[in-house]
Amino acid sequence: MSEAHADTATRLLIGGHWSPSSTGQTFLTRDPSTGRPLREVAEASPDDVDAAVAAARAAMDDPAWTSLPRSQVSLLLWRLADLVEANADEIARLETSDNGQPFEVSRNVTIPGTVGHLRYFAGWATKIEGRTAPMSNPDVFHYTRREPVGVCALILPWNFPLMITAWKLAPALACGNTVILKPAEQTPLTAVRLAGLCEEAGFPPGVVNLVTGGPAVGKRLVGHDGVDKVSFTGSTEVGREILRASAGNLKRVTLELGGKTPMIIARDADIDAAVTGTVQGALFNSGQVCAAYSRFYVDKARSDEFVEKVAAQAAALRIGPLISEEHRSSVDGFVRRGVDEGAQLVTGGKPAAGDGYFYEPTVFAGVRDEMSLARDEIFGPVIPVLTYDDPDELVGRANDSDYGLAASVWTRDLVTAHRLAASVKAGAVFVNMLHVPDPAAPWGGFKASGIGREMGAYALDAYTEIKGVFMNLATEE
Repeated sequence: MSEAHADTATRLLIGGHWSPSSTGQTFLTRDPSTGRPLREVAEASPDDVDAAVAAARAAMDDPAWTSLPRSQVSLLLWRLADLVEANADEIARLETSDNGQPFEVSRNVTIPGTVGHLRYFAGWATKIEGRTAPMSNPDVFHYTRREPVGVCALILPWNFPLMITAWKLAPALACGNTVILKPAEQTPLTAVRLAGLCEEAGFPPGVVNLVTGGPAVGKRLVGHDGVDKVSFTGSTEVGREILRASAGNLKRVTLELGGKTPMIIARDADIDAAVTGTVQGALFNSGQVCAAYSRFYVDKARSDEFVEKVAAQAAALRIGPLISEEHRSSVDGFVRRGVDEGAQLVTGGKPAAGDGYFYEPTVFAGVRDEMSLARDEIFGPVIPVLTYDDPDELVGRANDSDYGLAASVWTRDLVTAHRLAASVKAGAVFVNMLHVPDPAAPWGGFKASGIGREMGAYALDAYTEIKGVFMNLATEE
């Protein structure tokens, strides 16, 4: 973060004003690549959260926002995208130091993805419309309106902090809501910077608010009666807590949660393409991706070749650090458990030497369905390979999971591709490609992987309420 903007990290944005926590408390973030302290950040108090909710509520009643022409809302989002693009190198460096993403990823994936989501929903701001439908009574004219849900708490993860902020913030604002950003305590810095750019773009005070801090801040938002909607990306365990806590005022909830993405490699697959897809799909962002390819079903006739080539590619790959020492210990615990359960460690399997929270890319063979490597979300650079003899057993095995965020199929046969895409229970299925979401396509999970959809036209359902209007057209005699 540049010196011009560094002081905002110790401040909260509430109602258009940057101010320290009301208690003066801060917390320390660390650079995952070195483990060294990075930045002091404001720790919001319960009073600060209440103030942010009040500011967002006041903005929902302010004509400066509610009466703003939709074309102007579109322009504001477009300006915000332009500002991100104009400051791309600085913001990418900030994301790299805060999250540990390699700069190439921050600059060439995170920044374009952020800009793309902002511009996509800038287009939607002028196209949110209702419908008419014929009523059973011909003297009644009926139409619907899409209206903002209201105050939205956007609770953000640490794995892709900037881009996931954009894919929640953009549709929320396009639909006319006000928001409170609550970034993960591990990675708050790009959310702070983006909130400042929202001001610079010209959003009225109180439309975008920011509170930083630990889990207590998020819990306060989730339980707050002044919050109308919560959008959360993170663990399934926390998602369940949010769902329970939202019952107080029946706030709307969108949850994008954990995953254990199956990747099916058919006998006829281009094995070299599947190997490259495996390594990139499993190890991108050091495996810290909800939809990361994380259990690999390989036809037994191709498994030896597959494992040998995957291990060679993985061992040669340089990846970024994990987010924290705590998370690295968790990943290592899964690896140790896999060895204890009888899986064959082919390569990797331990923390990398040197500073920071790095872990070696790890490949296991001989994994069985009941092992933790095949069932639990590891969220790290681990590739567990399972085999199959009978293609007819694949769907049942792939669906034997609590999760259903994404799936992957590698085959040259269209019948196989379409059959598996229809049968696997997942919110997104990627055929012969990496797990790359798009602003125009729906994103979300089945089962314990979440509730609702983000991105595309489907995000409008998450950030609007439908109102029906009935007009009596009958004339009195």
